[in-house]
This record gives sequence, structure tokens and C-alpha cells, in this order.
Amino acid sequence: MPFMRVPRLKRASSRERRQANRLASAFTGWWLLVVIFIEAAVALSIRLPLAFGLPQWVGIDGPTGFPALLALLIVPLVVLAAWRLMRQQQRERSQAFRTSRLMDTVLHTSLDWLWATGPDGRFTFCSPACKDITGYEPSELLGRHITRVIDPGDLADARVDWKARESGDSSWSRVVTVCRHRDGSRVLIDVAGRPMRDREGRDRGFEGTCRVLNPGTARSHAEVSARIQGLLTDGSLITAFQPILCLETGNVVGVESLTRFSGSQELSPEVRFMEAASVGLDIELEILALRTALTTAAGLPAGLYIAANLSPRACLDSRLAAAIVESAIPPRRIVLEVTERHEVANYEPLAEVLAPLRRAGLRIAVDDAGAGFASMRHILQLKPDLIKLDREIIAGIDTDPAQRALGAAMVGFSSEIGAALVAEGIETEAELAAVTKLGMTAAQGYLLGRPSLRPEDWAGWG
Repeated sequence: MPFMRVPRLKRASSRERRQANRLASAFTGWWLLVVIFIEAAVALSIRLPLAFGLPQWVGIDGPTGFPALLALLIVPLVVLAAWRLMRQQQRERSQAFRTSRLMDTVLHTSLDWLWATGPDGRFTFCSPACKDITGYEPSELLGRHITRVIDPGDLADARVDWKARESGDSSWSRVVTVCRHRDGSRVLIDVAGRPMRDREGRDRGFEGTCRVLNPGTARSHAEVSARIQGLLTDGSLITAFQPILCLETGNVVGVESLTRFSGSQELSPEVRFMEAASVGLDIELEILALRTALTTAAGLPAGLYIAANLSPRACLDSRLAAAIVESAIPPRRIVLEVTERHEVANYEPLAEVLAPLRRAGLRIAVDDAGAGFASMRHILQLKPDLIKLDREIIAGIDTDPAQRALGAAMVGFSSEIGAALVAEGIETEAELAAVTKLGMTAAQGYLLGRPSLRPEDWAGWG
């Protein structure tokens, strides 16, 4: 899909504008001279025969006299109306030129990312500012699904918040969520937008803007600290589980735990963790989320494993071992998903901390593999039991030969190191068929099961 960029227009100088006005005035003057000449010719053609004693071709008093006089009166009015129409069109063209020039200036100088998506969630327009926010050129995002830069979980949370904010026109503003940068890092963004509809009222997608926020810009440091301290003490953390299916049997073999926060949905969970990191409380919040997930997992069928996300820094914390040992869930049912977006300078301490837990049955997974700079280093150094392929590799794998080749390579690589390969973010039947044909071990995604807080849903996964 070509990039529908507003064309850059050359800014007219004052001299050029004066020349254009003079040409327009001269053009109008010539039209008036032509009309006067025509009227004079008609009048003379009627009266000159009388001066030379010749018969008139139009008699003033005859049956055609009145139409002739009426024509002489109407012609100036018609010419005047035409002249006014031409002037109006000239003003409209001038206004359109100024508007186009202004839009071009906004698109190329604004720090806000202007975007539009179709009803299927794929980008149909991106302004140049998307490169600074996402790391992608506009042409690289066109035709791609919005989940390439926003995680499906954060997108779902944001959509819930948008619905809560809906007014008569269903627009929204000041929605804070997280954008995934091309290098794997997370960027805090402020999103505003509105739905697009055709004349019949049918949805045509969305359009809007977003800008980068720093965690400290939305709230003061003291306010963020107090907010996170409140989350650590008030028991507002809850856990949703999303099923993971074995592709060979179709059975649910495990779940991924996803932290949610009760009460206000003003911020997505990922934003809250970013805020916690900005005030040095991210490890405390991660450990609490792990404890909450393991406690909640007591309501799951006994045969399922529980995968929980943890950053490398949190894995080094001494409270990790205590959280696992004190849990009612045996280590053999626990999988720690080491988040790929954090770079690790030295893997030896991390491997030493995880070694006794792994000997007790705990398994390690590398999460978001392929999304950023550290995935292969994580895999080579940690020798994980599971590799979870990022949605960026899975989305459109049924139509993209390069993605299929990469997926096939990862299947062979994971087999060589004895790791199970999990495809994340399956959203279409075609994607499911493609990863199954490639020989991937397991999969999860909205097509296979959405995150749920309901124990009755969990019971069905047994």
C-alpha cells in the first residue's frame, strides 16, 4: 500500500503572489473589454443600416426587437456573474493552497504522530513522526496491524478504557498506554483519536494522534511513588490467565499469568510497571505480581503449568526463591518468562540464581523472542526450556515468505537445543494453520482464548 503523504508544496513568495493578482486582474479586464465590444457590435448592427437607408436585419419595433434589447441587458449580467464565479473559484483555490501548505507543515514539523487505521486495525496512514516514536518508517507500518507497535493485552486494556470514556461522538483523548519500539523497548504514549464513518454511518476505522510521555511527565515523582506504594499495600493486584494450547493435540497445556489492577482503568498494566520503574519500585511490584499469580493459580486445573513474566533484574532478587518455595504450586508447574526487552550485561549471576530453582523443576522461557536486541543472547546464555516467538514474527506469517522462513529456522533451532517453541499472538485461522504446518510446539492468542479472570473459564481448560 503506497504511503499517502500530503505532497510538499512550494511556498509562494510575495512577489509571485503580486504577479498572480496582476494576471488575474488583467484577465478580468480583457473579459470586460470583450463583452463591451460584443455589445457595441450588436448595437451598431441594429442602428447602422438606418444611417445608410438600408433595410434593418432586426427591427426595434418588430417581433424580434424586444429579444434583442433583452439580450443586450442580460449579457452584462451573465458576464458579471461569470466574473464573480471566477473570482470565487480563485479565492477557493488560494484557500486550498494555504490549507494544503499548512497541513504539509504540520505533518513534517509536528512531534505528534498522526495515524489512521482501517476497520481491520491495519494502518492506512502514518505521518513522519512515527519514526521517532516507533522506530519504523511510515512505509513500513502501512498495511501492518496496530498490534505491531502495541501489545494485544495493552490494546485490549486501552479499548476498555476508550469505551468507558465514550461520549456522543465516541472520540477519546488522554489515553495513556505503551508503544513497543522497534528495538524492543517500551515507550509511554498519550493517544487521542476518533472513529471514522462513511455517509451511511458504517465504520471505516480510526484516526488520531499520539505523543511520547515520560513516566514523570504525567505525574510528579512523589505522586507516582505514593501511587505505587499504594498498589503494593492495598491488594489491588489481580491475575488473569490466558490459555496456551498444544498444537499437536489441541489441548490446553498451560496458561500465562497477566497482571491486572482493580479499580480505575485509567492506565494500562504496562504503564503502571513503567511508572514503578521510574521511581525504583519495579522489582517490588514484579515480585508482588508473581506472588499474586501463584496464589491465584490454586484455582487452575492441576495439569496446567503457570507462566509468569519477570525481568532479569527481578530474577536476581533474593525474594524470588522465597516466592516460589512458599507457593502452593510446585516448581515443576512454574515457568518464568524472562522478558526479552531488558538487556543483560552479565549472565553468570543470573544463571547461578536460577540454577537451584531449575534443579527443583522450575522451567525458564525467553519471552518476546525476535522483538528486540537481546533475544538471541538470552536464548544462547540461558538455554531456556521454552522459546516464545513474538507477535511481530507471527502476524501475517501465512502470507510473508520471509516470516515463514524465520519461523522454520526457529523450529529447527529450538529442536536442536531441546526447547519447546510457542507462537504468541495467534489471531487468525490462517496464522494457526501456518505455525502448525511449520511444526511449532504450542500457541496462544485471542483466536485460541482470551485472558480471563473467571474461575469457571479456567475449569474448562482442564
